[in-house]
Amino acid sequence: MASNSPPPAAILTVLAIWLALHCAAIPAAAQSCNCQPGLCCSKYGYCGTTSTYCGEGCQSGPCSGSGGGGGSGTAGASVASVVTASFFNGIKNQAGAGCKGTGFYTRSAFLNAVSSYPNFAHGGSEAEGKREIAAFFAHVTHETGHFCLISEVDGASMDYCDASEGAWPCVPGQGYYGRGPLQLSWNYNYGPAGKNIGFDGLGNPDAVAQDPVVSFKSALWFWMDNVHRVMPQGFGATIRAINGALECNGRNAAEMEARVRFYLRYCGQLGVEPGSNLTC
Repeated sequence: MASNSPPPAAILTVLAIWLALHCAAIPAAAQSCNCQPGLCCSKYGYCGTTSTYCGEGCQSGPCSGSGGGGGSGTAGASVASVVTASFFNGIKNQAGAGCKGTGFYTRSAFLNAVSSYPNFAHGGSEAEGKREIAAFFAHVTHETGHFCLISEVDGASMDYCDASEGAWPCVPGQGYYGRGPLQLSWNYNYGPAGKNIGFDGLGNPDAVAQDPVVSFKSALWFWMDNVHRVMPQGFGATIRAINGALECNGRNAAEMEARVRFYLRYCGQLGVEPGSNLTC
């Protein structure tokens, strides 16, 4: 008995053409994705966290799996070109006389250390990379007093041991007070930082104050593990990630505003707009 329905082959051909046209239209309709913090914007404009989104062609966000040094970095800014000797020494030269840090922190040590963290200042546009550099050095400037401090003032008298952190037990006789460009503190930071960098963070935390490359690596480890992913939220989010419990929500507005001033200054020097959401 004859049928008025088209043959199966014809149906498949029409369906294939429809799917091809439909799929081709999707990327064009989603070129400008506005992903939530922590998500990657894929080359087609979709948001997600897998390699499909964060890998090749990733437009913004934690591209190429940012964090403790993995990945190869994408787009962004050339750190060595942006952090010139003039920029770096311009910060250090404002430290007061007699500062131990001025002979300890060097641009070459920073560049040596940053080579182990290729996603720093990468994963987005060049402007986003420059903003991340400005943010990093704003916090470093504030934490060290323009590269003056290597270790926290009177830090040895402070108790930064959290005994509840069983995975990173404190070693008797060792102090986990602030050291390095971001004043790394607490046993639960020294332990994993040492594991990532390659030193005994719990048994020898002083290494952060003795080797300038290790010192910068400790700061970059903390940054990539805790701060890098919140950069799309604005500078205020980086303050919250570093010292929010003490400075945000009106707890210490003066300290927060000091960080913002440094950030605005460095954005100006690097020729990049600071973006929004500067405070926390």
